[in-house]
Amino acid sequence: MNDNNKTGKKNNSSDGLPMGMCIGIAIGTAIGAATHNLGTWLPVGLCLGLALAPALGHKNTDKNEKSTDDNH
Repeated sequence: MNDNNKTGKKNNSSDGLPMGMCIGIAIGTAIGAATHNLGTWLPVGLCLGLALAPALGHKNTDKNEKSTDDNH
C-alpha cells in the first residue's frame, strides 16, 4: 500500500506514536511508583501518551515540510 497522498507528500500521521507511547509509559510509571499504584497509572499514562501522539506527529511533519520547502 502506498503512503503518499494526492499531493505526493508522505503521510506521517503515525510518526509521533512511538514517542507518545514512551512519554506516556514514563509518566505513568513515575506517578505509579510515587503513589504505589503502578497497575492503575501505567495504562493511564500509556493512554495519555497515545492521545498526545498525533500532536507529536503533526509537529514533526511541520518541520519536514519547512525543510523540503527550503530546498526547492
